[in-house]
Amino acid sequence: MIKTIIFDFGDVFLTLDKSATTKHLKQQGVAEFDSELIKINAAYEKGLVSTDEFIQHYTKRFDKLPSEKFKDAWNSILIEFPKQRLEFLKELKASKSHKLILLSNTNELHIDWVKDNIPVFEEFQNCFDEFYLSHEIHLRKPDAAIFEFVLKENDLKPHETLFVDDTLEHILTAKKIGIHTWHLKAGEEEVTQLFSEKADLF
Repeated sequence: MIKTIIFDFGDVFLTLDKSATTKHLKQQGVAEFDSELIKINAAYEKGLVSTDEFIQHYTKRFDKLPSEKFKDAWNSILIEFPKQRLEFLKELKASKSHKLILLSNTNELHIDWVKDNIPVFEEFQNCFDEFYLSHEIHLRKPDAAIFEFVLKENDLKPHETLFVDDTLEHILTAKKIGIHTWHLKAGEEEVTQLFSEKADLF
C-alpha cells in the first residue's frame, strides 16, 4: 500500500515548453548545448555554481549574448500552472491520506521566475510535507543518490512509495531502487488522473 507520493514539478504541475530555451538561445547565437555547456548546466542544477557564475559562463563564451537576453531565453521553458492541478493537490493534502514530497531538478533562475510569475507557488509549496529542489540539496535526478537521500531523510520504504515524473530516465532509476513509479506522459496525461492510472497501488 502506498503511504508516500513523490512528485516531480515541471510538466507534472508546472507546464513547460522544453524546446523553448534551445530555440531562444539559438536566436542569440548559441547553436547547441555541447559537452561543456551540458556540464555547467548540470552543475548549476546541483547548486555547485552560483547564478552569477552561470550567467557569466554563457555571456563570456558568447560575447554577443547580453545577460538579460540569456535569462529570458533560459526561463522561456516555464509556461503556466493550470488551476486544476493545484486543486487536485490541495484535495490530496486535505485528505491526509499520504505523505507528499516534491523532488525537482531545477535551479535558482527558474525558481526565482516561478516565485515572481506564478501567484500560487507558495500555496503549492505548502501542500507538501517536504520540498526538495536539486540546487538546494546538491543532488539531481537521475542519480540514485537523490532517491536514497529522500528515502533516508523521511524513513521511507521503497515498496510503500510512489514516484511521479515525466522523464523516463528518472523513472528507471527509481524503479531500480524498488520505488513504484508512474511515468506521466506530458501533453497526453494529467497528474489529476493519478488514482485512476495507478488504482492497483491504492
